[in-house]
Order: sequence, then C-alpha cells, then structure tokens
Amino acid sequence: MIRNSKTTQPDPSIVAIAVGEGAYFADPPYSPAAAYPESPIAHQTLSTRNEGYHLVREALRLTGLDSENFGTPQWNPLGSVVTPGDTVVLKPNFIRDFHDTDPNEIESVITHGSIIRAALDYTAIALQGRGKVLIADAPQCESNFNRIKAFTGLDEIQSLYREQVPIKVEIIDLRQEYTEKMDGVIVGHRTLPGDPAGYTRVNLGRHSEFMAVNHMNHRLYGSEYDRSEVAAHHHGETHEYLISKSIMDAGVFINLPKMKTHKKVGATLNLKNLVGINGNKNWLPHHREGVPRNGGDQFANSGLSEYLEYYLGSAFKKHFPKLGRLRKLIGGHAKKMGRAAFGDTNTDRIRSGNWHGNDTTWRMVLDLNRALRYADGTGTLNDSPRRRYFSILDGIVAGDGNGPMDTTPKPCGVVLAGTDPLSVDLVCVRLMGFDYEKMRLMTAALKPHDLGIVQVPYEEIQGNSNDRQFDKKLTQFEGPCFAFKPHFGWTGNIELTSRASSSQV
Repeated sequence: MIRNSKTTQPDPSIVAIAVGEGAYFADPPYSPAAAYPESPIAHQTLSTRNEGYHLVREALRLTGLDSENFGTPQWNPLGSVVTPGDTVVLKPNFIRDFHDTDPNEIESVITHGSIIRAALDYTAIALQGRGKVLIADAPQCESNFNRIKAFTGLDEIQSLYREQVPIKVEIIDLRQEYTEKMDGVIVGHRTLPGDPAGYTRVNLGRHSEFMAVNHMNHRLYGSEYDRSEVAAHHHGETHEYLISKSIMDAGVFINLPKMKTHKKVGATLNLKNLVGINGNKNWLPHHREGVPRNGGDQFANSGLSEYLEYYLGSAFKKHFPKLGRLRKLIGGHAKKMGRAAFGDTNTDRIRSGNWHGNDTTWRMVLDLNRALRYADGTGTLNDSPRRRYFSILDGIVAGDGNGPMDTTPKPCGVVLAGTDPLSVDLVCVRLMGFDYEKMRLMTAALKPHDLGIVQVPYEEIQGNSNDRQFDKKLTQFEGPCFAFKPHFGWTGNIELTSRASSSQV
C-alpha cells in the first residue's frame, strides 16, 4: 500500500504528552489491542490490553504529524522523519538486566518492549517495505544482553517481523567487552562481538565541553580502574569518543529513553541516553577523582573520611587489577570492608560523582549529543545536522529515587514524543517536579554553542496533550506534577520550589 508522502513537517517546539494508565499489561510481541487501520502487520493476534502501544500511538497523534490522515490506512506520522530505504536506529535504554536492590524489579529500569514494538511499527509504515531497522544499545558492561532481550521480548518481535514485514530488523549489543563484577568490584573481562560495522572515532577537540576545564582533566575517571585509557582520549585539544559506526552511518536516530532519576546528572532522558551509543565506556569521563577542595567531584565533601577513602581507593584501583585470578576470591570481601568503613553507595554515601556537584558527566553527555548531531560516518564534524532525529520517551512506569539502577517504580502513565530531544527532556524534567535551572546538563544545553544543541527557546516549548493540565506552554505548567523523589545525592538541590513553580507559570 502506498502511503501519503505529503506529511506535516515537524515543529521542534511541540512536545506531545500522551496520558493514560501507569501499567503496560501486554506480553511479547506486544501487538496492539485494536486492529488499527494503519498497521503494517496484516495478520497478528491482538493483545487484550496494551497501554504502551496505545500511548505511543496517541503521542504520535498529538504531535500533529500527518494529522489529515489519522484514522485511515494512509496515516504515516513518521513520514517526515523516515523515508523509504533509510537505515533507522531505535535506541532504547537497556542499561542493565537487574536492579541494584530488588531482584523482582525491572520495569522501572529499562525501556519497555511495548514501546519498542510500537516505535518499530510506525517506523515500518514510513519505510514502506524498503530499508532496515537496528535496535541497538550498549548496556552497562556487566549486563547480560540475552536477559535484556528476554525481558523486552525482542526475539518475539523480530520473529514476527521476519514473517510479516519485508524490512530487516537487527538487534545489536554495541559493547566490545563484558565486565565480570562481584558486588560491584571488577574481577575479569570477556570479549564481545560488538558492532558488526565497527566504530567511528569522533574528536570534538575545541568544541568539547572539557576544554573549559582542561587544567583538571588529568583527574578524569572513566568506567575502569585504569585511568590511563580515559586520559589518552581527553587531554589538550583531544576529546574523543568511540561511537557505533552502525549508528553514525544511519540516516535516522529514534531515541527511546526511560523516564528516570539519575545519580550523576539528575535525570536520565534523551540526552543522557546517548551514553549507550558507545563502544568503549572507559573513553567516557564520569567524574574527577578527589575531593572538591582539590578540584575533584568524586565526593560531595572534603572531610577526613573523604580524603581517606580517596587515597585508599586510589591504591586499591592501582594494585587490584594486578592480582589476576585472586581478584575473584577477594573482590567481594574488599567491597564489604569498604562499605563497612565508609558507607553504602545505595543508601548513605556519596561517592563516584553521584551528586548534584558532579561537574564531569554532563560535559560528556553534551559532547556525545554534539557528536551524534554533527559528525558523519567518518567522524568528521559538520556545521549542520547529519541525521534526522525523533524521540519517544517511556514514562508509563518511571524510575523514582536512586536512579538509574536502584529505582523505585513510579506509575506515571505518560509517553512523550517530539523531534527536539532537548525540548522533550525539558518537559519531562518539569513533569518530574524538578527545576531545570538546577541541572547543569539542561542549562548548559540551552546555551549558544558553535555546535548547538538547543533548537527552541524554553519559553516557546508547547505541550500538546490529551490531559488539560499539560495541554499548554511549558511555562504555564503548574505545581510539582508527578513530584519525583530524586537520588539522595540530589535531594534538596533539584526539586522545583514553590517560588520557582510560580515564576514559570
């Protein structure tokens, strides 16, 4: 069937906010609960209920894209973003296959399979039988990708597409290495296939956010005990990242983040979700080692306890990797001793840059967003965007509290959509009850830059919603909305105060 090609052009100021129930209901392959006329799949067993699929469809309707054809077989809401023959990347948040403290909780941690399935269906409609879709992410290095696929029903979705839709759907774990951990302590590594297309080096150079703090970049810490690797890629005018070539060669990037709090940047949404486009997370600066008094942001305070933990921790990270097989015998014991002496990362101890004063991670996140937006497949930076972008954000069961991996489920029943990731993130931050002006990631993203991220001034962002309280300009939203509890390292430093709330109305 030929779809209408005269689709409405996207308006980056519009953020669709579809509101429904705070539960997903459906099982893999997450087929819709109704035979929608535009469906790309003719023969399928419908779900009894599928709130995820329904709210994605509703969010796409609320964007106004191809509105003249809604309700007909010709409706093609992504037709102005995706064209036939494109390679399209769907990028979920697949951070990990387990929860830090609750073995039965996963829905608030990763993007739900029903969101992925709906995004795939509307991408397939726009491709019109020609093109390819990659579902790709680089989870935490200790994550089990097969378990993630099982939780999200990706194998069942892929099988359905093999039978019913003439486009290729690939599922890719972008990691080059699996890290074996015992109670959070790295005790070994295993090589993974990685991106079959390889990787692209992107050097932001003088465009990097780290240029402003080059005098402190010798303190940068990545994801491994060996700091020499992150130092090799962040020094002087070298600030480079190793990014999936499959993603860099794609024509369209559709971001599918999860609505969650985050210990290092406040909230993990579209911008932060780009950490998963990397092939080597040890190229990614996460914090600066040391206490604030000496230029570090590893800890929130510069007391005796922090100094002692810093020096002992530095010695441990230097010598522990040399122990070989002994690491598996003593790693867990070492972690228990550290927890007993200095406190628990998940409850009462701020370490590893897990607080509102982290001055490192937001810089890395903005660098990644500029790389994705302006670099081509060879890593060359350009002065205009290289690929089309769309966001569908999963907030049906969101992640509250100590995110991103120790979240408390928060049923919000929302899906957001839009063509400007920053606008979607700013709306989401406001829905969470947070003040964007207290988040360095948001305020820095809004600033002018020669490789700019901001497309729309804050004052012009428009919420389009099926709920009257959100069907208005962002500056007119009232109250704390969903009133998220932040990570304890951000408590008292991110919440929207009554004064801030009234000033934005």
